[in-house]
Amino acid sequence: MATMAPPAPGTSFTRLNPVTGEVATEAKAFTVADANVAVDAAAAAFPAWSALGPNARRAALNKAADVLAGKVEDFVDAMKGEIGATEGWARFNHMLAVSMVREAAALTTQIGGEVIPSDKPGCIAMAVREPVGVMLGIAPWNAPIILGVRAVATPLACGNTVVLKASEQCPRTHSLIAEAFNEALPEGAVSIVTNAPADAPEIVGALIDNPHVRRINFTGSTAVGRIIAKRAAEHLKPVLLELGGKAPLIVLDDADLDEAVKAAAFGAFMNQGQICMSTERIIVVEAVADAFVEKFKAKVGTMPVGDPREGKTPLGAVVDQKTVDHVRSLIDDAIGAGAVQVNGGEANGVLMPAHVIDRVTPEMKLFRDESFGPVVGVIRARDEAHAIDFANDTEYGLSAAVFTRDTARGLRVARQIKSGICHVNGPTVHDEAQMPFGGVKASGYGRFGGRAGIDSFTELRWITIETQPGHYPI
Repeated sequence: MATMAPPAPGTSFTRLNPVTGEVATEAKAFTVADANVAVDAAAAAFPAWSALGPNARRAALNKAADVLAGKVEDFVDAMKGEIGATEGWARFNHMLAVSMVREAAALTTQIGGEVIPSDKPGCIAMAVREPVGVMLGIAPWNAPIILGVRAVATPLACGNTVVLKASEQCPRTHSLIAEAFNEALPEGAVSIVTNAPADAPEIVGALIDNPHVRRINFTGSTAVGRIIAKRAAEHLKPVLLELGGKAPLIVLDDADLDEAVKAAAFGAFMNQGQICMSTERIIVVEAVADAFVEKFKAKVGTMPVGDPREGKTPLGAVVDQKTVDHVRSLIDDAIGAGAVQVNGGEANGVLMPAHVIDRVTPEMKLFRDESFGPVVGVIRARDEAHAIDFANDTEYGLSAAVFTRDTARGLRVARQIKSGICHVNGPTVHDEAQMPFGGVKASGYGRFGGRAGIDSFTELRWITIETQPGHYPI
């Protein structure tokens, strides 16, 4: 399983370029038997990999980071072809992913434990973290290098081996990740599974059921996350879930509107709004709402959409026509219920312009449903307390932001927003390799990133050593 073999006739599937309709990738369509072979390879590699000292694992991961860095042009080409990504988004993905591997490498000597005072005389009690076994990482298409690497790097640093279940929409991009790790790590430490879209439920179910798989991490939609969590629960296997979002950005009456506009435009429309942290609701206190909307309209008006292959516009393609139709339905529902379109226009295939919809209310689908596309709703709040209520009026809780010139006020508001992440005077889209990343409510549970990730990918054991003769009541 060091590399993915070329697909045999009748055992492959194709991924089409969403912009051109041409074949972007032909990938192997794994069967359940193939997927179990991948797990077997990871299980066979586990004893030796987990027995390596921390500095040996660090050296191997740093080598993997170097190999990953050297494949930048291949990754850019794959992302542009498979998901219609802009070159800028692909290069940012690659840069952060390399950083994530180096951060994981730095964690190998931080997987510590502690000696805990015992009430029993002569008893030395220790809490020790140990590798778990084979991890199943399931990664999505929207930030494919970042999220594919995130599914693999920290589990490896903790001494586990990994099966990476690639997205059907970017099999080549995810296979490049496996190739990079397999050039640097022992054979089987990372195995890749690619499958035809129709086979996904069967393949994922079999992987979760495989007794060698001890834990699962999944990044994707809340709907699929629920299915995975239920399947894993049948086997009492822990799951780390990073799911959907409906990130609010609150603009208070004392905010620097120019800074808020810049952050909101970036957060709403970076990668065409196809980021789990994307700003989907701008909640503006009424006193500054008109001024904010005027400035925001002007800013978004400078952000055209264009062919990502030409690289001349900030917005490129969305991943498929289904996304265009979904976003369009949310916009039509909102306008039909009294909302006002500030920016927008007709899509040209999967090239959909940035849409700003003002006067969105909680009764509209745009307020509640994750759009995952180039649209943002503006909600007008009476005051700070009303804005916080709006921010929390959602099933999701991943990222959030609040803008105010009073940092103490900003922190006070941030503490009241129910989300795993909140930024004061910064955009909702912000990721760094060393930060604890994850959400609450329907956005999932568990944390990727930095030392927080260690808890997700190790077993914490209590071990004692008796140093005195025992005294027992019977």
